[in-house]
Amino acid sequence: YRVRRIGVGGSVAAVTAMARPQRWDAPFGPDMTDADLARILARPEIAAIDGSAFPGHMPLDEIIRNDTRLVRYRAGDIVVREGDYGNSAFLILDGSLRVVLAPGLPRELLGREQVQKKTFIEALSQLWKNRTIPEVRDVSRYANKGLRATGDLAEARVFVQDIPAVLGKHRTATLEPGQLFGELAALGRIPRTATVFAEGEAELLEIRWQGLRELRKYDPDWRRRIDETYRANALKTQLQETRLFRGLDPATLQAVADKTLFETYGGFDWYASFKRLRERGAADEPVIVKEGDYPDGVLLIRAGFARVFHEVGNGDVTVTYLGAGDIYGLDELYDGWKSGHSVPLRTSLSALGYVDVLRVPASVLEGHVFPTLSEPPKRLRPIQPPDGGIGGDGLLEWAVDERFINGTMAMLIDLDKCVRCDDCVRACASTHDGNPRFIRHGRTYDHWMVANACMHCKDPVCMIGCPTGAIHRSIEGGTVIINDDTCIGCGTCANSCPYENIRLVAVRDQAGAPLVDRDAGRPIVKATKCDLCQTNPGGPACVRACPHGALERVDFRTMAATAGAS
Repeated sequence: YRVRRIGVGGSVAAVTAMARPQRWDAPFGPDMTDADLARILARPEIAAIDGSAFPGHMPLDEIIRNDTRLVRYRAGDIVVREGDYGNSAFLILDGSLRVVLAPGLPRELLGREQVQKKTFIEALSQLWKNRTIPEVRDVSRYANKGLRATGDLAEARVFVQDIPAVLGKHRTATLEPGQLFGELAALGRIPRTATVFAEGEAELLEIRWQGLRELRKYDPDWRRRIDETYRANALKTQLQETRLFRGLDPATLQAVADKTLFETYGGFDWYASFKRLRERGAADEPVIVKEGDYPDGVLLIRAGFARVFHEVGNGDVTVTYLGAGDIYGLDELYDGWKSGHSVPLRTSLSALGYVDVLRVPASVLEGHVFPTLSEPPKRLRPIQPPDGGIGGDGLLEWAVDERFINGTMAMLIDLDKCVRCDDCVRACASTHDGNPRFIRHGRTYDHWMVANACMHCKDPVCMIGCPTGAIHRSIEGGTVIINDDTCIGCGTCANSCPYENIRLVAVRDQAGAPLVDRDAGRPIVKATKCDLCQTNPGGPACVRACPHGALERVDFRTMAATAGAS
C-alpha cells in the first residue's frame, strides 16, 4: 500500500494506492509448499503437459501452484455426492476410490433429508404448537449426523460408516491413481452424476474450474481427454433429448456428435461479483453473437442462461430467454438452406452469468439433419408480452437485469394489492415452528416486488462449495432444501447466494438455551431459508394465506412464454 496526497480544487485529500487485485491473490491451496509443487509437476499426468505451450502470463507451474490443492481422505469419506453441484475436478494421486453405480446410495447415507408430508391434523396443529422461543432444534439429532470431526468447517465431510455393507449391497467401480473424475460437472455446472468415496487412505489433487479451463485450453491432450469423455458419456444423450436431433439414427447422431464444438461464455463464478456490479448499476453480459451476423451453426444451451434481444437505437429490447436444452440460430440456418441464400441473424444473443454452449456446425445440419425433416422446425417465436399485469415487458426486462430469470419459484408481490397485513409472514412462521423463512422486503419495479425468499434457482450456485452437501435438491420436486442435521453453519451457501435469500441464525436447544461451540465459545449457527413448505400438503403457506391474491410464486421464464403465447 502507498499513501499520497493530491490536490482537488485547491484542497488536499489523502488517497490510498494499492496494487489491483489479481486472480492468484488467494491461491486455492494456500498451504501448498515448493516440495508439494515439485512432486505434483513430476507426476506422469502433469509431466506430460507441454509447459512451453502456456503463455507467459499463465505458466503451467503457477496454474498448479494457485489453482490446485492437495486433499487427503480417510476410509469412507465421500469425495463427491450424486446430485451435488461442484466447481472442481479430482486427479487421484494415491489410494483407491469407489464410484457407486446406479441406483446409487440411499439419501440418508449422503446426508440428504427425507421429506415427509404432514397429515392434515399435523398441519392444522401448527396453529397452536408453535414455540415462542426462536430457532429451537432437537439437539439429539446432531449426534448421529455422520460428519467427520474436524477443526476446519470447510473440511467437514459426510462419510460412509460401514464400507463393507455398502460394497455388499451396491454395485461399485474402482478408481485408481492417475484417473481424473468430476471434470464434466466442474466445467458445465451440472449435478454430479455419481457418488465417489474413499475406500481407504487416499490423496487427491483437486483442480478448481479455472485451472481446469486453462489446462484444457493450452494442452491438447487434456482438451482431448475431457472432450472425449464428454462425447462418450453425455453428448449423444443430450443431443437425443433435443427435439431437433431426437429422430436421428445412431450413425447420424454419432456424426453430429463428432463435429459438435464446446464453448463457454461469461464468468463461471458470476455470482461472486453480481451483487457488487448491480449496486453500481453495471452488468457483465458478454455478447455471444450479434444481430446481422451470418450464422455458422446452431447454438444449443447446455447450462446457464442467455438473453435474446433486438437492437433498438442505442439500446436493446429483450425478445426471450434461453436455458438448458434451448436452441438459437435455427430459423436463419434453415431458411438459408431452403432458399439457397445466406440469411443473417435477426437477433443478438448474450450470456446471463455463465453459459455453456454446444455449437453444431451448419455443414453438419445441412448434410445430416435438415434433409431428414418432414416439416420445417418449430420456430423460435419472439415473445413480446403485453404491457401491464404479470408478463409486462418492462417487468421481464428488469427480471433479466436482476437475474431473477434464474428463479423457478420467485415470490412476486403486487404492491397495489398488498395491504401490508403480514398474513403471509405469519403463515410462514406457523409452518416453521414460529420462525418465518422469508422477509417481506426486496427489489421493486413499478408496483411489483420480488421478496427476499429463496427462488429455488435453475442454476443453484448456493450449492457450490457446501462441504457436507447439506443444501441440496429434493428428489420429490427439485426444491432446494437444507438438511439441518448436516448443516455446519459455515456460511458458504449464504455468501454465494446472489439474492441474499439465505441467512445464518443462532440456534437453541429444546429448553431454549442458546447452543454454544464448546471450544470457541461462539454461538452455533445454522443456515435457513424458504423451503416452499415442503412438508405441508397444500404447498407454500404464504400464497394460500394472502387474503387479496397479491402474492404469487412465479417462474419468470414460464411466465414470459405463457404471456407470449396468449
